[in-house]
This record gives sequence, C-alpha cells and structure tokens, in this order.
Amino acid sequence: MVVPRSPSVAGTAPGREALLAALDHSLGMLTLTPDGIVVDVNDKLLGMFGYARADLLGQPHALLCEPGDPTCGNALAHVASTRRSHTGQVRRRRRDGRPIWLEATYNPVIDDDGNLAFVIKLAVDVTARVERQAADDARLHLLSLGVDETDNAVLITDAQGCVCYVNAGFTRMFGYAANEVVGQSTRLPLEETTTGDVADSASAVDIKEALAHCLVAARDGRSCHSEVLVRTLQRQPLWVSVVTNPMLDANGKLLNAVVLFTDITQSKIQEVLQHKALAAMVRDAPLVEVLTLICRELEQIAPEVVASVVRVDSEGRLRPQAGPSLPAQYHKNIEGLAIGPNVGTCGSAAFHARPVIVTDIANDPRWADFRDMAAEFGLAASWAMPIIANDGRVLGVLGFYYRTPRSPDALHERLVDVCVHLCKLAFERDESRTRIRQLAFSDNLTGLPNRSMLGVLAAQAIASAAELNARMAVIFIDLDRFKQVNDSLGHQAGDALLRTIAQRLRRSLRGADIVARLSGDEFVAMLTECDPERLDIALERMRSALRAPCQIDGVTLAPSGSFGISLYPNHGKEFDMLLQRADMAMYQAKMTSPGSVRVYHEDMNIHAQERLELETALRDALRHGKLALFYQPQIDLSDDSVYGAEALTRWTHPQYGDVSPSRFISLAEECGLIGELGTWTLRESCRQLADWRRRGVGIGNVSVNLSPTNFHDHNLPRTIADALADHDLPPSCLAIEITESVLMDHNPTTLRIIDEVHGMGVRLSMDDFGTGYSSLGYLRRLPVSELKLDRSFVHDITRDETVQALTNAIISIGRNLRLTVVAEGVEDEAQRALLFAQGYRVAQGYLFSPALSAVDVERWLEQWSARPPSPNPVPA
Repeated sequence: MVVPRSPSVAGTAPGREALLAALDHSLGMLTLTPDGIVVDVNDKLLGMFGYARADLLGQPHALLCEPGDPTCGNALAHVASTRRSHTGQVRRRRRDGRPIWLEATYNPVIDDDGNLAFVIKLAVDVTARVERQAADDARLHLLSLGVDETDNAVLITDAQGCVCYVNAGFTRMFGYAANEVVGQSTRLPLEETTTGDVADSASAVDIKEALAHCLVAARDGRSCHSEVLVRTLQRQPLWVSVVTNPMLDANGKLLNAVVLFTDITQSKIQEVLQHKALAAMVRDAPLVEVLTLICRELEQIAPEVVASVVRVDSEGRLRPQAGPSLPAQYHKNIEGLAIGPNVGTCGSAAFHARPVIVTDIANDPRWADFRDMAAEFGLAASWAMPIIANDGRVLGVLGFYYRTPRSPDALHERLVDVCVHLCKLAFERDESRTRIRQLAFSDNLTGLPNRSMLGVLAAQAIASAAELNARMAVIFIDLDRFKQVNDSLGHQAGDALLRTIAQRLRRSLRGADIVARLSGDEFVAMLTECDPERLDIALERMRSALRAPCQIDGVTLAPSGSFGISLYPNHGKEFDMLLQRADMAMYQAKMTSPGSVRVYHEDMNIHAQERLELETALRDALRHGKLALFYQPQIDLSDDSVYGAEALTRWTHPQYGDVSPSRFISLAEECGLIGELGTWTLRESCRQLADWRRRGVGIGNVSVNLSPTNFHDHNLPRTIADALADHDLPPSCLAIEITESVLMDHNPTTLRIIDEVHGMGVRLSMDDFGTGYSSLGYLRRLPVSELKLDRSFVHDITRDETVQALTNAIISIGRNLRLTVVAEGVEDEAQRALLFAQGYRVAQGYLFSPALSAVDVERWLEQWSARPPSPNPVPA
C-alpha cells in the first residue's frame, strides 16, 4: 500500500474517512509506526480491549500483549522486513487482564519514497471460537484417554470393513499393535490367531461367522451382539462379547462400524459353571449328574479339553464319576485302579495330593503302563488336579485331557480353579447326604442299623431264605440291670456300655448275619442260614462276648443280657411276627431268669395275656388318676432363666413297677386309648400350668407331646381349646410337640387339624428334628414355630465335627425361618457351651434337671434361682 508523503494519516480524502467509518463497525483497526507505536485506533478495537483512545495513542503495541510475551512483535517485524501483509491468530490481553484471541492481518503502508510509513492492523475477535475449539479438543482428548484406558477393545471400520482405528485396549486384549491392524480386513487379525489344531479351527469359524454377521447387520443399520471364543496373538484363549454398532449418514448409508470387544471369560465361567452346577446341587441332583454337568459345561467353554472326574475311595482306588466325552471302555479300564506315582496323571495326582501336568503322554514315564490305552482313545496330554477335603483327604481328581501334546493355558487355569471348588462342594454334599442317610438308618450311638434299617435288611433276608428254603433265627437281646448303670454311673457310662456291647455282638457274628439296636438297651440279631448247631454256636459266642467284664469310667462291669429266640419259618414268615415272638421269649427269659435264653413256644402267648392285663391296668390308671405328669425344665441359655417345661407322662404300677412311656404309649395306640391319654395329658398340663401362673411360680409355658394318632381325631382342636379355656390360659403358653411321622401323614384330616391348632394361636414344635428324611421339606408348608434338636446330635456334638456342622446348619435354618430351636439331652457343660456358641438359646437335659414332679419342680426352681449364673461364651 503506497501513500503520499505525509507525517500522519489525518487530513486524507473524504473517501478514506467513509471507509474508516465502515470498518469501525466490522473490524478492529490499529495504526502503528514501524517501531510499534500506536498512532490511531478505531472504536471497534477499543471495545475489544476495553481501553479509551487516550490510553493507547502514543503507547507501544506491546501494551496489548501478555507481559513478557516473546512473540508480541513477531508479526510487526515480519511486515517490516518483507514489506508484505501477514495474517495469523494471536493471543492478546484486555485491559482487565482477560485473554482475547484475534484473527489479525498486518498491512504495510509504503510512502512515495518506498519507505515503510505505517502498519495497519485489522483484527476480528475469535475468542469464542477458539475457546469452543479448545473445549472440543479437551473433550476429544479425554474421550481418547477413556477409550484407550478402558479394559474393552474398540475397533472402528469403514463401510467396506477395513479397520480405521483400534484403541490401546485392543492391543492389551489381543496383543496386536495398532499399525498391525489399521488398514486390514476386520477378520484378518482374528483369523490369523486361530490357525492350529482342530479345536482352534472350530473357534476361528465361529469368529468369522460372528463378525461377518455383525457387519451385515451394520450395513442394514442394525446393531449386533454375539459371544465367541478367540485366540490372542500369544495364542491364549478368551471368551469375548462382540457388540457392533453402525454409524450412518443422513441417507441411512453405512459410514463406519464400531466394534466393542469385552472379555467375559470369568463371567462365562461363573454363569455357565457355577450357576448351573450350584443350581443342580440345590435341586438335589445325584453326584454323578452334577459332575457330568460340570464336565460338559467346561468342554463348552474350552472345546479343546476332554474333562473327567474320578473319585478316590477309602481304599485309595479310582472310581470314575464323570467323563462324558471319554469312551465307556476308558472308564472300565481305570475302574478300581490303585493310586500310585506311576498310575497315569490322575493316579499320580491323587497319590501325591498335588497337581500333575503331562505335556506328552507318549513319552512320560507315569503313563508307561497305560500309554497304549491313551493312544487308543486319542489322548496326547493331560493335567490332573486333586480335589482335597478340609481335613486333607483326597476326595477325587479333576482331569483335563488334550488331543495334541501341549500344556494348559491361562483359560484352563481359570477353569480349574472354579471347577475344583465346585467338585469339592459336590463331593462334600454327597458325603453329607450319606451321613444324613446314616443318621436316618443307623443308630447314632453304636453305628448299628436302627429299627428302620433292620426292617429293610430283615425283609431282604427273609426273601432270600424263602427262595433258598433256608432257616433263620431272630434273637431279641435285652441287657440286664442297665438302668442301674445309668442311675449310678450316669448316661455317659451307659452310652459307653452300649457301644461296647454293640461292638462285641458285631464281632461275634458272621458277616452275613445282622445285628441292630432297636432302642435303649434292646438289640436284635438275625442269623441267616441257621441250623440248630449253628444257632447253638452263635448263641454261645454272643453270650460269652456279652458276659466278658469291661471297664467303664474306671468301674469294672459284668454285663449280661436276656435272649429270646424265634425261628423262621416255624414261628412266622414275616419279620414283625418273628420279632414279636422273639420279644415274648426274651421277656419270659428276663422274668424267669435274667441272663438266660428262651426259644418261643405257644405257651408264651401268656405274654399276650399280660399285655391284656397291662391294657386293663392302663384303662384303670387313666380313669382313676393313677398316671402322673413330670416336667423337665427348659432353660434360656442367654441368662439361665426358665424358658418353659416339657410335660412327660409317667406310670408306676404296683405289679409292673415303672412302665416305660414307649411301652404304655404304644399299648395305648394299639388298644385305642391314645385319644383318652392325650386328652388327659393336655388337661392336666393346663391345670398345673394355670396353678403355677396363679401362684407366681416361674414356669410360663408348657409343651405337651401328642401321638401321631391324636391328629386323626377331628375333636383335637376343640379338646385343646376347652383345656385352655377351662383354666383361663392364653393359647401362646401351650406348645404341641409333633414328630416327623405326623408331618409325613398325607391324610387331609391331619393337615387340617394341624392348621386349626395353629390358627388357635397354639405353638407347634417339631420333635426330634434332623433325624429323618423329609423334615426340612415340610418346614416350607407347615406352621411350625419351634424345632427340637434331637438328643442324638447333642450327644456327639463335642466329639464329631460332622455333627457340629449339622447342628450349625440346623440353628441356621431356625434363625432364617425365625423359629425357636430347643436342644434336647444336654448332659454336660461342654455341650451347653458349644450349643450356645452356635446360637442355640433354649436347652433341656440332665445338666439342668431331670423330669420332676410338679412339687419337685417348685423346689428345683428355688435352688436354680439361687445358683450362680453359667459363664456363657460369646455366641458364634
């Protein structure tokens, strides 16, 4: 720009003034001398910077720059040296210190002599645009950081499926750098990772199909989701979730596809294995079914694995349990093999109780004796992990087999961690079920079959004898003077004696014979294929074993027993008949000469006459008040207060002495007196409780045992209501104890009566809880408010960890269902302390008090309230 020689721009033509006036409204304008002194400024620029004209005229251009900005004079210097215009974006400072961004053009003004006269700066405020761009750049930077730092892999393709972008997560997940992937087909990197063995190729097909399907969906404007097994650059397998989302233009045409990969290996393992396996256990599936399910699901997650589970029995032998992809012949070949250091991978792992990896079966010495078998079934490598119980026992082995020589990979290690735990749970659950079956069918004290199991074994033995035309003998054994042992030495000594007798009887018989404990001090032996000579020999051995002195708690005892015998088929062809007649013979032996032997004969039907006499006596006792109720206190363990009392019927006869409840109650059921007996028990319990409450005696509630037969009586609810009303008692102070046989009664009348009794507000208590099969199931639908832990559990709780686990489970059930749990049969402080630590709050037993008469209960209460409180441990 050339201008006439002039010291200033003032006094120019009117056209110039008009131009400047127009520029004032659109551009900021600043006129500078070559050395940067402001000689003119328009209103627009003054408004941009917040200065008055007088503030800028004569001032250096640097006044508008940030202090110390080294680039402040660069544009002016460039114009001065080149005599050409310069345009750029610059950062300047307003008068108030705030920054301002300008899009500025510096124009030279040349005089007639060709010298630089002035520099005119034209500027536009672009601060808002620059700040928006900066914010966008910051957001983009954060987005880039977020995408790169996420654990997910992100891949973006163009419309043709060519990779445009991968994030750092893609590199971390699959091992490929961005420059190895960008510009390639979306399928190429993953295809290259999946070449190899048969299983890997199958996985590659799954990947290509999934990605191809997703890209087709993206072109149609649809999202796509699939789950596939992939291999990384390091050939490690991963289960990934693949989600593809399309990016479309305004016309719906595909521009890009965004593919998100998420590692779901762990969730896949948890979803498929843990959820399904635990669900199978919850529905009570058999052990083999659970283990087979684990193997199948494991093979779905890792198709290159052939899975198996073998159990190690108590003799250290392998027992195949599951291996759905292994031939049946393979299982037959290893069935019963003794574990050892060179018994394949599983046998060696079980022997050493540690993992064993064999990368090449064909050349490993541990497979020397089984190499041909492995080759026959296509097994080239294996990995075995022992399944170890908490007590250190090897329960079994989880085996991974491979079709090619190789080592386990990271996925397999993750699978093993989960599967070994699940297999352990399955084995322990099966052991618990076995233990529960033992509790249901065996006597917890002696380990002998109980009455239920005896019936099963006897039926089998009789069926076999009938088929073989063989003879059998049923021997009923009742210990002599056993009550004296209990009374003088205590119940623990009595239990020790019973265990000793059980062991002696078992050792004295052949393996084919049967010995069981009925109840109390009553045992039954069954001699199979028994001729008279064999019977004499067996009797002599049993009696000799029984009579041998034994030491119990430092006291020498000379036990003896009375024996009654019935013969099959002479005295009956059904077990109940044979047992009844052996019982008659035993009773005759005990009555005439304790310790002797009697064989049943018809004259012993006199015993039936005695039972008739006993029935008559029972009727008389009921009608003339000759029965008595005793009460066993129930104690609140948290503060030693009296929770309540259990009413127990007692009968002392002038001729027969103390008649056991089991005897007269069963007699009452047989002769139809059970309803009358139940009514008397209810009324007498309510009468006594009302008397105690009226006089302030500290018994607030009472529990009454009723026979299952009582619940067949339509009038039972009315009988209970009348007993309560007659004595002005609230229903909540009465608990009715019911047994599992009541719960298992499918008679609609029984269930209706139970509901009616509960509806009255009377509490229902499940007696002997934990000893049967189905008690747990009935808790869901019956209105039980109290459980009574069977004394068999309490008896062994301090010395049997399995029993401790079961009692802990029972109190947990009670707590979760908001039920009171009463522990029966507590006889020592150790039992009480352990029960309290587990969370039991109510207990009864000889530790606190035996069953007492009403008068003695009041005396006991005075003594109990005066005793120092028991030291309670902190509950678990």
